[in-house]
Amino acid sequence: MSQIDWLSHLLQLITITGQLEVRCAYGAPWRVTWGRAAANEIPYHVIVKGRAILENPETRTARELVSGDIVLLPHGAAHVLHDGSGQTPIRTHESVGSAGWMLSENDGQGEQLDLMCGRFFIASPHDRLIRNYMPAELVARAMNSNGEDGTGSASDQLASLVRLMRMESAGDRAGGRAILDALSSALFTLVLRSASEAEKAPEGLLALAGHPRLAPAIAAMFADPARSWKLPDLAEMCGMSRATFMRHFQDRLGCSALDLLTDLRMGLAANELKKPAISTEAVAETVGYQSVSAFRRVFAERMGMTPGEWRRVAHKGE
Repeated sequence: MSQIDWLSHLLQLITITGQLEVRCAYGAPWRVTWGRAAANEIPYHVIVKGRAILENPETRTARELVSGDIVLLPHGAAHVLHDGSGQTPIRTHESVGSAGWMLSENDGQGEQLDLMCGRFFIASPHDRLIRNYMPAELVARAMNSNGEDGTGSASDQLASLVRLMRMESAGDRAGGRAILDALSSALFTLVLRSASEAEKAPEGLLALAGHPRLAPAIAAMFADPARSWKLPDLAEMCGMSRATFMRHFQDRLGCSALDLLTDLRMGLAANELKKPAISTEAVAETVGYQSVSAFRRVFAERMGMTPGEWRRVAHKGE
């Protein structure tokens, strides 16, 4: 199985939608501040042209982003983007386009910035899965190593996608909002693909999926989480001893393979429990539990509510 298989299975489990919200056209000096995102939201920024400094007070880090960089903040941290000059930012003025997103501009004469900002929305309770297994910041590059457009790598595909988003956000054509939202959703998948293909994948699930020896176990668990996986079986699949497999997994993810498997099963169970015709007993069996009491206990531990309570919450939200 390839890395893309695990990503497809993840996105079958989790419903993610995207929305472009602001297009920024600034000249330095400029500064934009975002508060902490809601639990089910992931902010994203695309540097179409120019550069920006991203400051994350939670991780106490600052990093430079340049043309073609796309940054996601899976933990939803409050953050600041600025030009790095330290000068007082020039006042901005906003207007709302017919497609629903906002254009924010200033009259700055310094280095020019073209920036697209939006959010991804994760259907509850899967925001937990994303935040537990993704890094605080995820940066992908929307161009190949030569800075030229191409068709092969994920970064080439991202460049094409960003170009489409830029064209749609610059125009005022029928269906523009729907197309931008659809492209935003695709952006999430391509950023994850790009990050897992990078030479040095970030921490968390992407580091595991990009690890050539551990990838077979990840793909297998995502493809069939209900199967009664045993650690020796997963280790053998990766050509490792049980102890070596456990150590590599723990080092890269910060938890065990069985922890990840349990979270996948609970995510699958949450989806199944939305179906009114399926009993809790049947859901327990579907996700790999012979004992319904054991399933109820684990679901309550991981989700913070019983299966019955989650079913009621889910139906109320429809």
